[in-house]
Amino acid sequence: MMPLIIHVSVSEQRLTYGDFSAPVSTGAAGVGSEAGSGRTPLGRFCICSKHGENAPLNTIFRSRIPVGIYPTAACGDDAILARILCLDGLEPANANTRSRYIYIHGTNEVEKLGTPASHGCIRLSPQDAATLFDLVPLGTEMFIDE
Repeated sequence: MMPLIIHVSVSEQRLTYGDFSAPVSTGAAGVGSEAGSGRTPLGRFCICSKHGENAPLNTIFRSRIPVGIYPTAACGDDAILARILCLDGLEPANANTRSRYIYIHGTNEVEKLGTPASHGCIRLSPQDAATLFDLVPLGTEMFIDE
């Protein structure tokens, strides 16, 4: 039996993993791997680390550390909530993904899910981020396409 792969379709703004499917927001600036571009990279990746196990769904993270509870703590736009799954690029074109801090994470801007709105990350609702976090083991492969 082949292992499951996370798939993100930028055109559909959807993440799938086996029977799990959820709307996402990818980069508002489009796709690409340039540092500082705010774009979502394409290609093959793996989940290299996971952060936030058992944290409340409204936990705010900065630098992968819990720093407060939304909305009582200031977090601005593009807050990183609930869970973080860090991505490592597996191709030369996206090898800088980890150093760009591109994650799958929960967001406070759930009303924007289904449209490109992030700064390059893959945003999910906090509940969907927690569900995916529990489903996928470290090392799970991922594919992002247009």
